[in-house]
Amino acid sequence: MAEIKAADVSKLRKMTGAGMMDCKKALQEANGDFEKATEIIRKKGQAVASKRADREASEGVVLAKASADGKKGVMIVLNCETDFVAKNEDFIKFARRILDLADEKQPADLDALKSLDLGGKSVDDAVTEQIGVIGEKLDLPFYSKIDAESVTAYIHPGNMLASMIGLNKKVPDAQVGKDVAMQVAAMSPVAVDRQSISQDVIEKELEIGREQARKEGKPEEILDKIAQGKLNKFFKESTLLDQAYIKDNKKSISQYLQEIDKDLTVTGFVRYGLKD
Repeated sequence: MAEIKAADVSKLRKMTGAGMMDCKKALQEANGDFEKATEIIRKKGQAVASKRADREASEGVVLAKASADGKKGVMIVLNCETDFVAKNEDFIKFARRILDLADEKQPADLDALKSLDLGGKSVDDAVTEQIGVIGEKLDLPFYSKIDAESVTAYIHPGNMLASMIGLNKKVPDAQVGKDVAMQVAAMSPVAVDRQSISQDVIEKELEIGREQARKEGKPEEILDKIAQGKLNKFFKESTLLDQAYIKDNKKSISQYLQEIDKDLTVTGFVRYGLKD
C-alpha cells in the first residue's frame, strides 16, 4: 500500500471539500491515486444520497445576481436538510460557485445548468459529491434567468428569499431597481401588470367574487358588479405595477417609476422564497 502523506490528504481535501479522515481513507483505498480517490468520494456521495432519498431537503439558500453589464440576472436554489448546514460558509460558497457558473454560461434551463462543468465534473455530480462531504441530502431544484435593459438582483438577509427584476431602461440611481426588487420580495406579486394575468385566472377570480357575494346574501343582479370590484382589488394587491409602493403607500409602483422617468417600467421579475 502506498504511503499516504499528510500533504496528499490536504491536497485531496482541497480538491473535493471532503473531511480529512474521508480523504485519507479514500487515498488508502485508491492506493494513493488521486483520480481514483476523488471517484471514491464521489461514489460515497451517491451512496449517502441513496440512503437519504426519503429525507426532506427544505432548508438551504436562494441566491441571485446580475451580470457585470447589468443586462442579465440569474437565480438558483440549493436545498439541504438542516438550518445548520444552510448557514455553513462552505455550503454557501458551493452554492455561489453554481450561481457564478450560471451567470457566466447563462444556461437555458435547470437541466442545462446541471450539465455544465464545475471543476471537472457536471454540476449534478458536484452536488452529489457534496452530499458525501456534508452528509445531508442536497438538491438543486430551481434555476431561472432574466434579460432586460437593466436587471437588479436582491437577496434578503438570511439567504432564504431572493428576487430579481428587469427594467426597460437604465436609470442613474441604482436604488430604483433595488426598491422594486425589494417590493417583489416583500409583496410577492403574481404578475407585472393586469394585462399579464391570464383570462383563466381573471374568470376564476370573478367567479370567486360572485360566490362570496352570493353567500353574503347580495342580490343576483349586483353580483357581477361586486365581483368586478373584488377583481380590481386583486389586481391592486397582486400585480406589481398596481401594488402600493411599500416605502410610500400613497403611490403605486407604476407611479413611483413614472416619477423617475415617465417611460420607465418593469419588463419582468423572478421571486423565490424557501418558506413561501
